[in-house]
Amino acid sequence: MISRFIVTIIACFVALPALAAGDATVGRSKSQVCAGCHGVDGNAAIPNYPKLAGQHAGYLVKQMQAFKAGKRKDAIMEGQVANLKDQDMLDLAAYFASQKTTLGAATDKAQREFGERLYRGGNETKAIAACMGCHSPNGSGNKPANFPALSGQNAAYTLKSLKDYRDAKIRAFDDKDDAAKIMRNIAKKMSDAEMEAVAYYIAGLN
Repeated sequence: MISRFIVTIIACFVALPALAAGDATVGRSKSQVCAGCHGVDGNAAIPNYPKLAGQHAGYLVKQMQAFKAGKRKDAIMEGQVANLKDQDMLDLAAYFASQKTTLGAATDKAQREFGERLYRGGNETKAIAACMGCHSPNGSGNKPANFPALSGQNAAYTLKSLKDYRDAKIRAFDDKDDAAKIMRNIAKKMSDAEMEAVAYYIAGLN
């Protein structure tokens, strides 16, 4: 059942149009204002903030556009992107995409194994698809459909994101955003314990 669900999800997506080129060197100079929350190299040290290092450039641009359009809500980010031009977004995305993600230490064996089972196999009894169907076995994210990379992401941020999807807060993109609808449908079936475990596992995934 889950394998068929994964195939259905992937079939819903086609490769996105190629983005105009961003300049990582220029993006680095523009990223100074981002460093306070996301770290100089995109590896946020503050647990509730996302790591941007190693994330797909196309995904980063999409998020910045969503914040600017008011489709994704966050008072800080809305202010940060308000004056960004398209080229600024491309340059910033190119810079953060070129950086290497640092991994967390998933040392709790029971929690890590529980999270791994969910990430790789889902929960068939609750019709929860395996995370790796969209985000790949190593967490690098399936690029053709522009699914985000998750490897090494701060556990607290991943947990917050799953709860936001479940509660339709912050992440409430418009109904045309198929990825957001998929994540809402998955997250609302997950218990807090399942969310915590998979977030913990992802932090050390590579």
